[in-house]
Amino acid sequence: MGIAVQVFPARGLVFVRYDGIINIAESNAAFAGYMADPGYLPGQRQLIDLRDATGWEPDFPRLMALQARKAEAIAQPGYETLFVYHAPDDTSRAIAQTVLRSWDGVGSVVPLIIDTEAEALAVLGQPERSFADLLQSA
Repeated sequence: MGIAVQVFPARGLVFVRYDGIINIAESNAAFAGYMADPGYLPGQRQLIDLRDATGWEPDFPRLMALQARKAEAIAQPGYETLFVYHAPDDTSRAIAQTVLRSWDGVGSVVPLIIDTEAEALAVLGQPERSFADLLQSA
């Protein structure tokens, strides 16, 4: 499994791409790397690409602990964070729906599940036609 995190501070955007089986320990490490990135800013919009995710490690206690850690770090007073989960198939939608439930009660986080790249980019206010365009124009 792989996780790639790219921060675009000038756009107020973070692009996270999962590949293969999502592992909680690797997700924790990727989140710690993001929080330590010099481009991190509160309220950055998050684009989470799950199209290549094939499943996840079903460890609910560790997933909830990770999500609680994220909520504590991301839910900053005066900031709202938009999470757009690109989930174009049944597997990725099931993963996104599980994660979405963990944001219940975190008022400063707005999570959405989107089927297509074009719609995800439009919701995020990015004019690119595809994720590849986004990454090339950064």
